[in-house]
Amino acid sequence: MAGPMMASSWVAGTEMAGTARPAPVRASRGQLGNDAWEALLSAHAVLMKQFAAEDIWADASMREYDVLYTLSKCPAPVRISELNRHVLLSQPALSRLVHRLAERGLVECQRDPDDGRAISVSLTDAGRALQRQIGRRHARSVARAMSAGLSRAELAQLQAICLKLAGQVAGPPASPPDVTQETDR
Repeated sequence: MAGPMMASSWVAGTEMAGTARPAPVRASRGQLGNDAWEALLSAHAVLMKQFAAEDIWADASMREYDVLYTLSKCPAPVRISELNRHVLLSQPALSRLVHRLAERGLVECQRDPDDGRAISVSLTDAGRALQRQIGRRHARSVARAMSAGLSRAELAQLQAICLKLAGQVAGPPASPPDVTQETDR
């Protein structure tokens, strides 16, 4: 059975440490769910290592970029508690990271007008510029990696499945990005 955050050391159809796990003939729904989870985590780990090795993170770490990117999608300042729902950091780690970004002039922190105890965060012009600079290169890299081994139909299916797992209603699948097109991801 898959752990909550860790994939096992095998991927169906591959050999690791000299052994391969055979595909089950009649796997239960639960086993299929665990196998799908392990495959998803394995794919995520491989892609994240590939992205981390790229020469685009000189001015911001991947975690810092994740916060900048998330803030770039927000039309107004957001509370740190709301920002925390969209990034993979603990609340204390996010607060420290936001403080460091503020010291570098990439985000602005201000008291929430509705609750003076809460802090709202937004991008500064410098933060938005850095997010776009890194984002253009990262978007091309993501598009290349995701479209390298998947057809358009598979990309659309993967998007729909991920949206469903995330609890969103999947509308008509969007066309995958053109690898040559510059985007701000």
